[in-house]
Amino acid sequence: MKRVLITGFEPFGGERVNPSWEVVKQLNDLMLGDEVRVVARQLPCVFGDALVALNAAIDDIQPVLVLAIGQAGGRADITIERVAINVDDARIPDNQGNQPVDQPIVENGPAAYFTHLPIKAMVEGMREAGIPASVSQTAGTYVCNHVMYGLLHRLNQINSEVKGGFIHIPYLPEQAVNHPGTPSMSAHSVEIALKLAISIALQIEHDLQISGGAIH
Repeated sequence: MKRVLITGFEPFGGERVNPSWEVVKQLNDLMLGDEVRVVARQLPCVFGDALVALNAAIDDIQPVLVLAIGQAGGRADITIERVAINVDDARIPDNQGNQPVDQPIVENGPAAYFTHLPIKAMVEGMREAGIPASVSQTAGTYVCNHVMYGLLHRLNQINSEVKGGFIHIPYLPEQAVNHPGTPSMSAHSVEIALKLAISIALQIEHDLQISGGAIH
């Protein structure tokens, strides 16, 4: 049986929940037909430790697809990341108090990695389902980018055919209550979007040739 690994983070930055894990945990043991099982794992919001946990999960599960999910408070839609850059530059400390500044994730590693996901097809599928979605050109420089870069570096090192990438999601409504004026999205909508993301990523080999760029 084929397996899909999907990860979410523990809460960070003073939040009591992290929407990525609140939704991702609902997908654990989801069956897609008779051939694909989804396995969910939580990652610590800690530089270094997050990649240790991710790599251990990859070794354990041997997935054909890895989707890492993270919180992007302030974003209004589901954003599928195009690129991860080789730098940790933390505006706030992680959950262990680490705050690296201008440090490479992988010493002498490539400046960046592009996702393996059919990002434009995934965005199109979500929009067709009535869920706001877009391509993102930056995963930031915090633990989310750290995980995305580390994931793609690992898959590149082992010359794997496994697809991998990162998706950011907005706050849940119960979080946005404490951030007046900040967008949010229901857990139900995010769950639908992530199920679509998995299905499309498994089915589509060549991405759509449609615009997904940004002016700024």
